[in-house]
Amino acid sequence: MSFTIHDIDKKLDARLSQRARMSGKSKNKLVKDILAQALGLPTEDGLTDDYGEFCGVWTEAEAKEFEDIQADNRKTDPRDWK
Repeated sequence: MSFTIHDIDKKLDARLSQRARMSGKSKNKLVKDILAQALGLPTEDGLTDDYGEFCGVWTEAEAKEFEDIQADNRKTDPRDWK
């Protein structure tokens, strides 16, 4: 399947060209990989966004409970740095 994206501005095109050169990929392959990663799908090189399914799934109460439990982990004891 193919589709066309119209009106790509010059800055975006330049950045895509730069990243394609740096990664040794064609712009077409790079764009396909970027789209797959953005949607949490594996790319041809097997990379995925393994955490995407967990983003935004906690309720406010669950997030508060987690933050409360982690509060002690945010404390620094100066004796640990002597």
